[in-house]
Amino acid sequence: MEGVEGDGASALAPLAKWRNDFSRTFQYYLDRSTPHPVQRWLGTLAAASIYVLRVYYVQGFYIISYGLGIYLLNLLIGFLSPKVDPELEVMDGPSLPTKGSDEFKPFIRRLPEFKFWYSFTKAFCVAFLMTFFSVFDVPVFWPILLCYWVVLFVLTMKRQILHMIKYKYVPFDIGKQKYSGKKSTASSSRLPAD
Repeated sequence: MEGVEGDGASALAPLAKWRNDFSRTFQYYLDRSTPHPVQRWLGTLAAASIYVLRVYYVQGFYIISYGLGIYLLNLLIGFLSPKVDPELEVMDGPSLPTKGSDEFKPFIRRLPEFKFWYSFTKAFCVAFLMTFFSVFDVPVFWPILLCYWVVLFVLTMKRQILHMIKYKYVPFDIGKQKYSGKKSTASSSRLPAD
């Protein structure tokens, strides 16, 4: 009996080693992509384009696209929401300022940008792979699914935008002031000679 268990364990050892090596290599490249958000999102746009072309070419798999749309909407809501929702939780630590006299506290997302990108990209890759199996090609009338998804998107985003307005937070860095350093203060500190 011991010989049989030893053979099974030795057969699995190369597979476990390959899986460990693949996992480490994948994590290495994932870590290297972290400081390059524009390139990451361009790659995701390419993956999304390939998926859209596949669905258009095959003229099917609309239920997968609908499920993908619902999942991406859920990710977007997590990306736009604060980590600590002032409406739901009692504040013990830092929170979003709700009045003009409150101290400024930075916006911390519930779903960070990198995890948002990673889940977004992984969802398109999984959906693309699912289009190669006919069991997922459920016949549906796609205009109804599209209309339902648009209504769901509009209602969800309306609620999210009203939440942003009510608690006065902006989840984007566009238009926010950035620290420019000492170069502007050094030239302005000199006094003109009389």
